[in-house]
Amino acid sequence: MKDAPLEYFDRPTGTIRTEQIYGEGWLRWTYGNPLGRFFLWTVARRVWFSRWYGHRMDKSCSRSKIQPFIERYGVDTTEFLETPGSFGSFNDFFIRRLKPGARPIAKGEDTVVFPADGRHLGFAKASAVEGVFVKGQRFDLVKLLGDIKLAGQFADGAAVFSRLCPVDYHRFHFPVAGVPGEARLINGPLYSVNPLALRDRLAVLWENKRFITEIKTEQLGKVLVLEIGATNVGSVNHTFVPTRPVEKGEEKGYFAFGGSATLTLFEPGRVELAADLLEQSAQQRELYAKVGDQMGSLK
Repeated sequence: MKDAPLEYFDRPTGTIRTEQIYGEGWLRWTYGNPLGRFFLWTVARRVWFSRWYGHRMDKSCSRSKIQPFIERYGVDTTEFLETPGSFGSFNDFFIRRLKPGARPIAKGEDTVVFPADGRHLGFAKASAVEGVFVKGQRFDLVKLLGDIKLAGQFADGAAVFSRLCPVDYHRFHFPVAGVPGEARLINGPLYSVNPLALRDRLAVLWENKRFITEIKTEQLGKVLVLEIGATNVGSVNHTFVPTRPVEKGEEKGYFAFGGSATLTLFEPGRVELAADLLEQSAQQRELYAKVGDQMGSLK
C-alpha cells in the first residue's frame, strides 16, 4: 500500500523498525495530491530547484538547523571527526567526516561491503527484480546503464540498492578493492528516491541524474557502482582518483544535502549476497546496515 508506513530491518539490533521520514508531510503531498504532482513536475524535479535549496544549506544562517536536526533524529555526535559547533553551515554538517575506526571494514579478501550507511535491498539477479516497492514495476537495467551491451553483461548478476536518508552519514565508499575508471555521467531530473516516491514510479531510478563507475578487480571481474542523485541533492562529488588502485571501504565521494542512493552491480556467478539481506528484500523490506558491514562474499 502506498500509504503504509516504511518499515526496515535494523541489522545491528535484529529488529523491525519504522522509519522517521525527513519531510514526510511534503513527500506525501507531492506524490499523493494533484497540486503536489503539478509542483513536482514543474518545480521539484528540476535541477535548478535542488541547486537553489543546496545553496540555502551552504549559507552560514543554516547552522541554526544543525542542533535541532541532531536532537530530533538522534544523530550520534560521538562519531564525528569535528564537533557540531564547528560546522560553518548545514551542508558542512551534512557531508561530515567520521573519526577513524567509526566504520570498521569487514575483513577478508572474500568479502564485499556496503558502500554507504543506509537502507539496502539485495537481489541475486538484477534482471529478476520485480515489484520492489509495489507490484507490477520491473527494473529496467538497459535504461539505467544507458548501454545495452553493459546491461546484458550484468543482467544475471547480483544487485544491491542502497538508499541514504538525510539523517545518514552521506559519504559513500568502495564496496570492493580494485582499479576504478572515470565516473560516467548520465544526466536527468532529480526526483525523490524515498520509497514513498518509488512506490509511485520505480522509473525514477533510471531517469534521475546518475554516475556510473566501472571497477576492475582481481577476483570479481568488473563491478559497477552507481550514484543516483535525488531531490534537494545539490551535487554528487567524487573524491577518488580514476585509475589509481583503491582498497575496499575507501572513500569514493559524497552527496551534498538531501536523500540519495547508490547501486552496486556484480557479474553473474561472482558474489553471494548476505542471507539476511536476501531474506528481507524478498519481503520487500529494506535492511539497515552501515558502511563497511558485510554485504556478501565471493562464490
